Amino acid sequence: MRIGGQKIPIHTVLMVIFEAGLITFSLILASLLRFHSFAATWYYLHSSHTVFRFGLVALVCQVAFYYYDLYDFGIVRRRSALVVRTLQALGLVCVVIGSIYYLDPDLSLGRGITLLAAITTFVLVLTWRFLIDATLPFLRQTERVLVLGTGAAGINLVREMIQHPELNYKVLGFLDEKGENIGKSLVNPGIIGAAADVRRMVEQESADRVVISLAERRGTMPVQQLLELKFAGIHVEDAHSVFEGIVGRILLDHLTPSALILSDGFKKSRFTLFFKRAVDILVSFVAAILALPGIALTALAIWLESGRPILFKQKRVGMHGTEFEMLKFRSMYQNSEQHGPSWTRDGDRRITRVGKFIRQSRLDELPQLINVLRGNMSLVGPRPEQPYFCELLAQEIPYYGQRHSVRPGITGWAQVKFKYGASIEETKTKLEYDLFYIKHMSFFLDLAIALETIKVLLSGRGAK
Repeated sequence: MRIGGQKIPIHTVLMVIFEAGLITFSLILASLLRFHSFAATWYYLHSSHTVFRFGLVALVCQVAFYYYDLYDFGIVRRRSALVVRTLQALGLVCVVIGSIYYLDPDLSLGRGITLLAAITTFVLVLTWRFLIDATLPFLRQTERVLVLGTGAAGINLVREMIQHPELNYKVLGFLDEKGENIGKSLVNPGIIGAAADVRRMVEQESADRVVISLAERRGTMPVQQLLELKFAGIHVEDAHSVFEGIVGRILLDHLTPSALILSDGFKKSRFTLFFKRAVDILVSFVAAILALPGIALTALAIWLESGRPILFKQKRVGMHGTEFEMLKFRSMYQNSEQHGPSWTRDGDRRITRVGKFIRQSRLDELPQLINVLRGNMSLVGPRPEQPYFCELLAQEIPYYGQRHSVRPGITGWAQVKFKYGASIEETKTKLEYDLFYIKHMSFFLDLAIALETIKVLLSGRGAK
């Protein structure tokens, strides 16, 4: 399964589906414990609103699990972390459900059932998670990967696979282009054979996938053997494609223009662009109205601490390289860039006390809703950069100008997947995420980014 071009591990999908059923079962069990009667429970379950009430609880539970990263198996590897995060998530569920019941008492399950459901859900979810981890190896089946070549893309890919065991890849080793460095360690494992012996090595190691990462393809690509393996049912893919699918960014190292030109994606139909613009206008207009109290309080706080101006206006580069004036609440002291533009760094002394708060809470971005309504920006897209930095980065980073093929956004794929970029290398990584977004731009990817942005806002992650 993929969302916006990024592979979602099958055990994550199964976990979401099974836990939806498990939460529903815990509600049924709580009802039975409350009524002490199968007949009364059966009658209760067949009432007109029970299905909707149960569905609401299950939805709130799974959203809370998502926001506490309980479906991120790279974070909840330890059982202690699983127990703590599950308790935190269910605590949030109780607060949200209690608020909903206060606003609409007709949706309530009743205090008895709600309390019992909280206990049974906690016990059943933890038991299920421990059972999956210990006794259901079919969810831990690994895909055996053989890397053909010792190129940088393959090495980076293997590092990602090792750092994320939840992806269930087992890297068997590398095959050297000339077969001269067998036994040498690259990452872990190292070089176990020669590229010319790829078919024999696949059979010997029982490989499921061959990833091509040749430092030099001319004269070293065993085309006939790879063709035979492909027809035999072995997955044969380029390292850049695999990296893109599992990490969610387009690796720029040794990426040729032809690879981008001939790849799928980068399609922007008129309907997609029209629909995206319509959503931008509707959502930004409603958000601006709802945010008016926050806008007023933020403006007052800035004025009381450091006076006027309230808004900070700065030239940024938008779609097709056109410049526009981006609006933000001023978070730095006046004339903070009198010596020229520079990236914001940790502990930057130019930031005011109010500025630090509104940066961490992202309140400083609220005036950009005006930029969205004007058509300078979108809600979701690559973050706009200053013209000075664009010129600098275009000279240092290949394909940097391609990020201007879409409207820049208030939030974006790079913002939710990576930290704040304050160097050439970090900006290069953010560009890799931006190019991935442009390639797979769709409503569902925008929706996923919006949901992830809320998580980032709640955690304060990545703010400077």
